[in-house]
Amino acid sequence: MTAGTTVAAPDGTEVVLGEIGTRVLLKNSRVRVWEVSLAPGEAQGWHLHHNPYVVLCLSTSPCHMDWLDGSPARQLNETVGGSVYRPVSPVHMLTNDGETPYLNRLIEVLDLGEEASGDPYFLVAGVPAEAGFEQVGEVPAKVVVDEDDVRVQHVTPDAGESYTWHTGAYPALVVDLDLEHPDVTYLEPGESYTLPTKPTRTSGFNLVELRYYSKPRT
Repeated sequence: MTAGTTVAAPDGTEVVLGEIGTRVLLKNSRVRVWEVSLAPGEAQGWHLHHNPYVVLCLSTSPCHMDWLDGSPARQLNETVGGSVYRPVSPVHMLTNDGETPYLNRLIEVLDLGEEASGDPYFLVAGVPAEAGFEQVGEVPAKVVVDEDDVRVQHVTPDAGESYTWHTGAYPALVVDLDLEHPDVTYLEPGESYTLPTKPTRTSGFNLVELRYYSKPRT
């Protein structure tokens, strides 16, 4: 991480970089999960990503992203349950332009960035290559990110419903989008997770599959 590092803007102004999130929720050798929380009108501050990352939206508000190099600002209007997967990027800052709080989960994929630990990958014998649900029939899930390295699904059970999900031959994360219980769970290859039953319908869950893990490596 580069928080505290001083960099220069194009006009020569010195800028001290901040953290890429508000607080760390989970950290291991594969991922680091941040909460990014911005009140209306609040700016996150200049920061730099050294690892590819996944953004999961829990509470949306119109935002914009400024770039220290002077590139045009990017307008953002995310959808709860939606997701984006981004590579490393130049120094930028995020500002909440709306009248409601903005909240996300930002998952750094450490294996694919500058902070790779070098920990070996372990493929578990007998584990199916792909993740899947235990239940037979239709499950209220849709894919919102489908990249070679990462796939993200948004699952929206009805009140009282529950589904059991099995990871494939790669790690995964389950992110609860319920603002009252916004839990983050990391699963190893071959593990299972039963989505908790809710008394009322919520924004659901994001299932984040780290598919790069099971790719052939040279």
